[in-house]
Amino acid sequence: MRIVVPPGKTTFLVRGDITLSKTDAIVNAANSSLMGGGGVDGAIHDAGGPAILEECKKIRSMQGSLPTGKAVVTTGGKLAARYVIHTVGPVWNGGNRGEAELLESCYRESLLLAEKLGLRTVAFPSISTGAFGYPVEEAAAVALRAVVEILQQLNSVAEAHFVLFDEFTLEVYRSAARQLWSSGKFPVIRIDS
Repeated sequence: MRIVVPPGKTTFLVRGDITLSKTDAIVNAANSSLMGGGGVDGAIHDAGGPAILEECKKIRSMQGSLPTGKAVVTTGGKLAARYVIHTVGPVWNGGNRGEAELLESCYRESLLLAEKLGLRTVAFPSISTGAFGYPVEEAAAVALRAVVEILQQLNSVAEAHFVLFDEFTLEVYRSAARQLWSSGKFPVIRIDS
């Protein structure tokens, strides 16, 4: 699925393995230690090799752990993507502890970092919907709204790709995209299936 918004910015929804993405950067749903972990985090560290962990260690030694909703960047190592943007999503605690705002911050901070680097394309996983327990339906709405809104404000970043691991998650994101479009709150030019 492709969502086009003014001024000609595009968000793609695809099923796949984010470690194979050929975008300028991929976003890692990291843990605050930046030392790797399971799920997307572990897959990115495994596929990218030790250079990613080495840079994460340097970042950690300079600033400590990464707060929820913030983002930092490292090399992509052996990945096709030149960079990995690491962000820490919120753990789901029922939705009344600022989870939506923190999740939105993950997407915003990641895109702003990509813009600062002059990148054109960024790939995202579904942040916080694995081990952190954020319900996919709610996370998809937050993620798409944030990305569509922020993309319109950027100069260099023209494409955001949601690379979703399974068919269920992809379908939830497609449904959220249709709801976003039909809400009339965002100037979506078109949505192509």
